[in-house]
Amino acid sequence: MRLTAMPDFDRLFDQMGSFGGFRAGVMPMDVYRKGDDFVIKFDLPGVHPENLAIEVEDGTLTIEAERALENVDDVVWVSRERPHGKHSRTIKLGRALDSEAVSANYDQGVLTVTIPVKPEAKPKKISVDISRDRVLEASAS
Repeated sequence: MRLTAMPDFDRLFDQMGSFGGFRAGVMPMDVYRKGDDFVIKFDLPGVHPENLAIEVEDGTLTIEAERALENVDDVVWVSRERPHGKHSRTIKLGRALDSEAVSANYDQGVLTVTIPVKPEAKPKKISVDISRDRVLEASAS
C-alpha cells in the first residue's frame, strides 16, 4: 500500500512561497519516510532559533525563518549573494498525517520537522480464521 502523505508534492515544490522576492531554494529541504514518520529537514544556516516559526493549520505546514542582514562598518561590498530577510515554505499535508503530533528540532542550522502517520492510517494485517469443522470433514473423506 502506498501512503500519499503530501499530495501533489512535485507541484507544490515548485510553488512554495517566500518573501522579499527570494525563491523557495533559499530554504532547501529533504523529505523522507522513516518507519511511521515523515521527516522534513530544512537548511537554515545563520538563522537564530528565536527567528523560526512553525505552524500547522488546516492541513498545511508553514515554516518561516528570518535571517538578519549582516551589517559590517567600513566595507565596500564586492558581492553579496547570501540571502537575508524573511523566508517561508508551505507544505500541504495529507489526511494520513497526524498534524496534532508534529515535532521540531533545530541543530547547527538544520531544522528537522517530524510528522507521524495517524494510527488509523497505518496498514493493518487481517488474520484469516480457518473453520476446524470444514478441515476435519475434508480429511475424513
